[in-house]
Amino acid sequence: MVSSSNLGFPRMGENRELKKLVENYWQGKVEESQFQKELKEIRINHWKLQKEAGIEIIPSNDFSLYDQVLDHIHLFGAIPKRYNPVVESEVEDGSNGLRTYFAMGRGYQTSKAATQVSETNTQGAFASKVEKSIDVGSMEMKKWFDTNYHYIVPEFEESQQFKLTNYGGYGEPKPIHEFLEAKSIDIETRPVILGPISFLLLGKSSDSSKPYASKFDSLVHLNGLLGVYEELFKQFEKIGVKSVQIDEPVLCFDLLETELVKNAYTTAFNTIHKAAPTINILIATYFGEIRENIDLVTSLPVNGIHIDTIRSSPSEVESVLSKIPTSWTISIGIIDGRNVWKNDLTKSLVTLKNIIAKIGSERILLAPSCSLLHCPHSLTREIGKVETQVLDWLAFSLEKLKEISFLTYALNKCTFTTTTTTTTTTTTDKDTLVFPENCCSTIKQFYESNKESNQKRRESKLIHNDAVKKRVTEITPSMLKRENPFPIRRDAQRKRLTTLPSLFPTTTIGSFPQTKEVRLARSNFKSKKITAESYDQFIRDEIRKCIKVQEECELDVLVHGEFERTDMVEYFGEYLDGFVFTQNGWVQSYGSRCVKPPIIYGDVNRPIPMTLEYTTFAQTLTTKPMKGMLTGPVTILQWSFVRDDQPRSETCFQIGLAIRDEVTDLENKGIACIQIDEPAIREGLPLRLSDWNQYLKWAIDSFLLSSTGVKDSTQIHSHMCYSDFNDIFESIQRMDTDVLTIENSKSDLKLLKAFEKYGYTNEIGPGLYDIHSPRIPSVEDMKDRVEQMLKYLSTNLLWINPDCGLKTREPETTRLALINMVKVAKQFREIYATKE
Repeated sequence: MVSSSNLGFPRMGENRELKKLVENYWQGKVEESQFQKELKEIRINHWKLQKEAGIEIIPSNDFSLYDQVLDHIHLFGAIPKRYNPVVESEVEDGSNGLRTYFAMGRGYQTSKAATQVSETNTQGAFASKVEKSIDVGSMEMKKWFDTNYHYIVPEFEESQQFKLTNYGGYGEPKPIHEFLEAKSIDIETRPVILGPISFLLLGKSSDSSKPYASKFDSLVHLNGLLGVYEELFKQFEKIGVKSVQIDEPVLCFDLLETELVKNAYTTAFNTIHKAAPTINILIATYFGEIRENIDLVTSLPVNGIHIDTIRSSPSEVESVLSKIPTSWTISIGIIDGRNVWKNDLTKSLVTLKNIIAKIGSERILLAPSCSLLHCPHSLTREIGKVETQVLDWLAFSLEKLKEISFLTYALNKCTFTTTTTTTTTTTTDKDTLVFPENCCSTIKQFYESNKESNQKRRESKLIHNDAVKKRVTEITPSMLKRENPFPIRRDAQRKRLTTLPSLFPTTTIGSFPQTKEVRLARSNFKSKKITAESYDQFIRDEIRKCIKVQEECELDVLVHGEFERTDMVEYFGEYLDGFVFTQNGWVQSYGSRCVKPPIIYGDVNRPIPMTLEYTTFAQTLTTKPMKGMLTGPVTILQWSFVRDDQPRSETCFQIGLAIRDEVTDLENKGIACIQIDEPAIREGLPLRLSDWNQYLKWAIDSFLLSSTGVKDSTQIHSHMCYSDFNDIFESIQRMDTDVLTIENSKSDLKLLKAFEKYGYTNEIGPGLYDIHSPRIPSVEDMKDRVEQMLKYLSTNLLWINPDCGLKTREPETTRLALINMVKVAKQFREIYATKE
């Protein structure tokens, strides 16, 4: 019999209950006991929802307060020593460990420490009972493979020690507690654990002066780490765990040092199996193809494998099926866990029928392609909110689980009849699903409705715009490059931007804090509680205040603050044809931060300007340059749910043309600096190196299409964040931006080491401080970072800026941080003016 399963469920809840609860906890608005009680209610509700959807194998330990990798860092006791003062403070006041956990994720700064670095009284600004001065930043954050989810990067000391650790508020390790919690409501779960090889390979050296020379260097810590896995799996066996899902997504990478990696995997899984021989182990891979690594996997003492068939070719699936042992279970990721379109159940049944013909049905589990963490919760609240025709094409997490449940039923209970049609040139076989006589009408209707929805989508006139398609075919090479090289452009820009200092100009990345008043005004406008005129006046007033703050901080290139924007992708999609928006389609980006990706269902076109009104208004309020703020085509693509009926490159070029039109309009209205953010270019890379060039070609071309249609005197900025850029540095150079700002504060300056190898001739602003942390950066900290930057960068190319937008921060801490940042710029101008 085929069984239904799930790899992971969205954490935040239907109405973002987890986000709200955690943020209230940070602010001291929720007592510990109530916090734990409500967390338990969320987890139990999620398990019950999966069971009600017909899922037989339900995951546990997929729930997290911040990030699943951070959970494992804490679980394994791999807490960097710089957090010792936080740990000690918890010992002193009897806290439960969550202060340290959250400090690693978002930094920690007591009121006393904040007062010291900001030279002002900030008492009461931070929810903390700790009276001593503690100031520590967060750990580095990176994109989780090729998704928009961010994980916390593990750090390993040269003599790293690991220790199985109880979770905050629990009397046992987190995976143990949550398995027992589910069991208490009669739900037998399959715990999810990040595998030891993936955990180590996702980490880095804690000593920034001694970075790993190879991505495999962290495997030196394997033997120490395995002691923790042994202890954990022995506890699993003791409490009656029958099966465990061990996630090893790095198996979809090029693991080139084969003997080293093979020995590591063999040692790891032999150790785990020996510790708990009665537990069935499923290795889960996702986001790509296993390819040659299947030979390594099949040599391990495990009981099954999960493959992502959405991102695997039919030949790859065939290869895996032919190589796995006959005793193994195979979990087929047949439903797309990263997109929102209804599955074509008829097509999936044909695929699955062919798989069963090869290996039988007893060994098959059906599952999403990956964890549903990357998909919204359910469509329940979208009825009446999303355009009816498009809504009929969609499936969120709960709907996807019902699709898995249906496919499981169909394969176990239904039969297929084959009808052969012969013409003079072809013979076609058509399979028809035959339901058992006792099948209820609801199941039959589910299938018929799915067929009808997919047919309507294929034939819909909403999807296609011939004028847009024609325009893409008319793109020429001359539309992908600036008129002159950077040195000529730089001279023209300096002549135009007369208020810009010659050294260390300052700016921000775009957004300013969105207060509860801003969010309330937007909500009231959308619900028609206030008029469009009132809302417009409110936004203009916020822009005025924002510019006043920036001028008081003495920034050089200003922004309007983006108060009219909910999200850097959603906002633009609202102005573009081919997009649709959800009411409640939230997914986690990092920590408590959620985004609501737009859905690209058809050809993309810009019918009207998107940013012109507020940008030009803001420019009238200051004599300093005002940046036009846009999101680039690759990021809009990557951070949306994208149509799957044409190549992603085609959709990206359509978006690139829309942004190009907006850039032209801004330039024509006198905007001298235009920023086109592209934080998602790196995350879009395929997992396999051999697939990179094709992606980078169309991705960079799409950015150039959006950015190059301007005069030399118009300064094009771009911003990139939270990725390893070193391995795509040549592509970054090909973007040919006049000013590139990059996330750097969490990256131990390792990105700048690429300048030793490649150099960089255009202007650049590596971020000075981490805006995702609530702490206020000190002048001394930022001065030290600039000094490090100047080892790699020329003084006349360096900009001073934060590492990302300021939307999620508080207004007062933002102001104090920017004051400190500008002080740093002024001090370096004095130093280098004297030297010159």
